[in-house]
Amino acid sequence: MNRTLSLAILVAVVTTHAVYAANSSLVVAHTFDCGSGQFTTCPQGGSPETLIQASDGNFYGAAQVTQLGFSQPYGGALFSISPAGRFTLLYTFQPGSQNNYPDGSVPGPMIEGPDGSLYGTTFYGGTQGFGVLYRFSRAAGFQVLHQFGTAPNFADGFPGGSLVAGQDGNVYGVTAFGGTGSCYQSGCGTLFRVTPSTGKYEVVFNFGGSNGSFPSFLLVAPDGTLVGLAGGLFHYTPTTGAFKLFPLSFPAFAGLPSSPINMILGPNQELYGLYTIYDRGGAGMYHVALDGTGLVLFPEYRTTRSSGDPQGIVLASDGNFWVPDFTGGSGVGDLITLSPSTGQVLQTLSFFGGAAPVGSDAAALIQAKDGTFWGSSFYGGKAPAGEVGYGTVYRLSAGLPAP
Repeated sequence: MNRTLSLAILVAVVTTHAVYAANSSLVVAHTFDCGSGQFTTCPQGGSPETLIQASDGNFYGAAQVTQLGFSQPYGGALFSISPAGRFTLLYTFQPGSQNNYPDGSVPGPMIEGPDGSLYGTTFYGGTQGFGVLYRFSRAAGFQVLHQFGTAPNFADGFPGGSLVAGQDGNVYGVTAFGGTGSCYQSGCGTLFRVTPSTGKYEVVFNFGGSNGSFPSFLLVAPDGTLVGLAGGLFHYTPTTGAFKLFPLSFPAFAGLPSSPINMILGPNQELYGLYTIYDRGGAGMYHVALDGTGLVLFPEYRTTRSSGDPQGIVLASDGNFWVPDFTGGSGVGDLITLSPSTGQVLQTLSFFGGAAPVGSDAAALIQAKDGTFWGSSFYGGKAPAGEVGYGTVYRLSAGLPAP
């Protein structure tokens, strides 16, 4: 888990907030329930943090835990929810001997592959304890395609960012550490490929320090190249294997370094995302061209760690960026909208809470094909007597057109 004005501007912000509030409706599609004891289980999972809409129109996600009350929560579950709100449990990560979860534990990023299957990684578990890469399909069920963290020296690393479906029909991802390079007594990371027809995993590029290190935030550019961050902005061409690293330096603020925490394609096919400042914990928006030029950091919209923890960024059909803020200004989570031209907050939606039916702590957020937003809360929700809510999936209608 990854875990801010002249009178005229103030009037505009208040007016915008009122319009969204008038056109918004919130519906809890599903609440994840756990037992109320100290050491307990969550039969359908708990703390949903990953959510996508697949080509069949249904929503798929991963709940991070199924066992609570330990120093480190364990397990997790994969699920689907129909647009009408019908919940289906697809797979539960099961403990092996000594509670080591050989098929993975605490699932993270997930995508729909070119073959229609779900591909994802886990943060923990597996035979080495550094996570797995898995595939789930209706026909074949759950399959572990790769175990991360193999010796020596974490040779293939462990998952370091999101997976992407390449235009060549394969699935790609990156690992933090691992590979043939050497950075701080460990590998500098890899770029890997999975071939859906065979499930074959292979490293296609090794980061070695001089050509980048510790890759993250992978995405597919309009021309089919893979773009990510690795101490600079890298481009990898799947069809030829060509690699190029563009310099990209985030500035320091009062001697404190800043760094990006996510990246997506935004208006004019430029890269946008959020950055934070080390030790200060605030957050702001940045944008940069695909070749690494023209980096602009907008002023922080959150200035302290206690005032927010953004979990992602979505370019919505209203032309603005929507951000689920885990704690938000209230401490229980917000949804905020940022202007792509100024990085300023246009509105804040605060419907999360410890006693709220939707739960607390904003996690995932996506815009569906019909224009509605679907998201998740990490904790809480209304549970039956004798149980505890441990996160929800909700639908938010904000009066926006379909993307």
